Amino acid sequence: MSPAAFDTPAEAERSFENLRAAAPELVARITHVRDGIGWIWVVPGARGLPEIRSSRPYERYATCQNAFRRFVVLLGKLADPVEGPAQLPSGSRRLRPTDAR
Repeated sequence: MSPAAFDTPAEAERSFENLRAAAPELVARITHVRDGIGWIWVVPGARGLPEIRSSRPYERYATCQNAFRRFVVLLGKLADPVEGPAQLPSGSRRLRPTDAR
């Protein structure tokens, strides 16, 4: 998840491409959720503000670490031109620019 709001689909795509390019160097901070039980991972961006974070809390610290590692691996696969585009999970669909309105 990204806390940033984008004015256009092109801005969102550009931000995602930058994230994919930075995948090998991404470092997450794992922190306890403020309200509730669990752990989330957060990748700090400019001025220490969150750039992206996990979409949900995890019950265990180690599970949260592993979820971040899987996220980085998936980003790497998406960026690998040899493997081609990554397959979407079953039941998912690609968003067209008109879907983002």
